[in-house]
Order: sequence, then structure tokens, then C-alpha cells
Amino acid sequence: MKKKIALVTGGYSGEATISYRSAQTIYDNLDKSLFDVYMIDINPQDWHYKHEDGQKILINKENFTLTLGSELVQFDAVFIGMHGTPGEDGKLQGYFDLLGLPYTSCSASSSALTFNKRYTVAVAAMAGINVAKSVHLFKHTAYDTKTILEQLQPPLFVKPNNGGSSIGMSKVTEGNQLEEALTKAFAEDDQVLVEEMITGREFTVGVFKSEGAITVLPITEVVAHNEFFDFEAKYQGKSSETTPAEIDSSWKEALESAATKIYQVFNCSGVVRIDFIYNEQKGPYMLEINTVPGQSEASVIPQQVRAKGWELKDFYARILNEALTASRGAVPSI
Repeated sequence: MKKKIALVTGGYSGEATISYRSAQTIYDNLDKSLFDVYMIDINPQDWHYKHEDGQKILINKENFTLTLGSELVQFDAVFIGMHGTPGEDGKLQGYFDLLGLPYTSCSASSSALTFNKRYTVAVAAMAGINVAKSVHLFKHTAYDTKTILEQLQPPLFVKPNNGGSSIGMSKVTEGNQLEEALTKAFAEDDQVLVEEMITGREFTVGVFKSEGAITVLPITEVVAHNEFFDFEAKYQGKSSETTPAEIDSSWKEALESAATKIYQVFNCSGVVRIDFIYNEQKGPYMLEINTVPGQSEASVIPQQVRAKGWELKDFYARILNEALTASRGAVPSI
């Protein structure tokens, strides 16, 4: 019997537009011979399923079920295709945990931790992973740019501490630019992270778990056409991506080893994408962990899956199979 899968998308943040694109790719590539897939839009107005006749049918939030005519749809698992809150920060994960419903992303605790950039780099540093020197600021607590500049040496990156897609991010090359960058970041979040820039080449690495084993996907090198890998670079074609990256074996092994260690340290599940700067003297520096990485056709993870010689249909089945196996039983093997 086919498994009933809720593919959740949308969200409560500015990343919702990216979520819809990711979810469409996932939907198009989920094997309909294995799964009955229902795309569920979770947004500030309502949680609904859009029927093929155009009718919006609300989700019962008490038990996350769907009533279609006389049929009560009870889902076997959730495929999370939502960036930002509440799908990437642990809120939905905690809700599904209460319902005993398996899902494809990291746990509630791991999602909440990795969504906070400062806490992520702090835990990574404790585990011996290279990270940039940084300062963590709160909107409700006074700060002084002079003090920050005494602690950190420009160039700096200023970004909202929570969230993704590089929304609200700035590069500061001179001290007099810092205040404006902080204002921009605080417009997106009540917490801001200021980091020293690490010089080197930028790489992003997809990692996932299937049948209990951790697999590192082919590494991608990212070269931004702008000064850094911002929203335009990520989603408006303002970057060049090479998959697999053209690097020697020692760099490849160092990045794969760091990515695997990070996946283990943060107790990750499903597929995550970890961003690095590789400094020639000191090796890979972790920038951040994306626990619900983009899945649009042009996104990095689909690129890496294809570079490995796989089809997205098989890859997504592996991800769902792992979620179901860890809870209530596996889907048919692929």
C-alpha cells in the first residue's frame, strides 16, 4: 500500500517564496508509485491543501489530518519543504513529535540550534571545528560599534542571527559602514551576528543519512558575482557553481571529513547543506548549517544529486525511507 505523504511548504517568513519553489521540485520528483503526495501550504492565514478543482481544504491542526469528502487522510510521514520559520527552526518538528508523525528533517532540538547561527558556531568551536571570530548582538541590549571594531577586524559580515537565504546580510569593509549594516540586519531579526571574514574559496557540501549510513554528496564550489553569496547570488543567478568542485584530493577529504563530523556533532537527520570557506593555511571553516536546503531545480542539492549519477526521484525516496524506517516502518526499497 502506498504511503500518504504530507509535503509541507510556505511558512511565516520572507523565505516562503523560495519554499514554494523547493516544494514544487520535490513534488514533481516524488515517486507517485510509492507515495500519495499532498502538498500542504502552511502560512499565517491558514493551513490548507489545495484540491485539484481549486478548492482549499483546511488541515485539522489538532491531529494534522485532512478530510476529503468522506475520506479522512491520515499521513504516514511529512516531507518538509519549508525554509525559515516554522519549518526550519524546530517549531513544526516539535508539533509533529507530539503527534508521533515522522518527518524528513533534523529533530526539533537540532533544527532550533542550527537555526541560531551564533549558537551553531559556538557548539562547532567546542567540537574543534574551525569557525570565524564573531560577536552576538541583541536588539534589546545596548551595543557600541567602537567596541565591536576593537574585538573584530574588518572586513566583516553582518547578518540576522536566525533565518536564511542571506536576507538582511551585509559586508562591511570599513568601520563607518557597520551601523548601517546592523540596522539592516536588525530589521530582519532581534539578534544579529557580526563575523570576521575568512579568506579562501567557498564550498557547500550536502550530507544525508540513508539506511543509517552518512553519505557526503559531491562538493560544490560557489563563486559569487557580487561581493559575497547574498540573496541575489543564491536565487537570481548572480553566482557560479561548479559541481563537483575542481579541487585536489586533500581538500576534498578535509571537506568531507569536516561535513561528516558536523552532521554527527549536531545529530542531524535527513539532508543538510553545510557551507564552508577553505583557507589554504588552516583548512575548512564552517559558516553555517542549512537543515532544509533549497530544492528548486537550480539549487545546490539537486545539482549534487545529479553529479553523483542519481535521479532526484530515487534520492527523495531514500530520504523518506530513512524517516519512516526510524519510526514506523520503511517504504518499499528502491
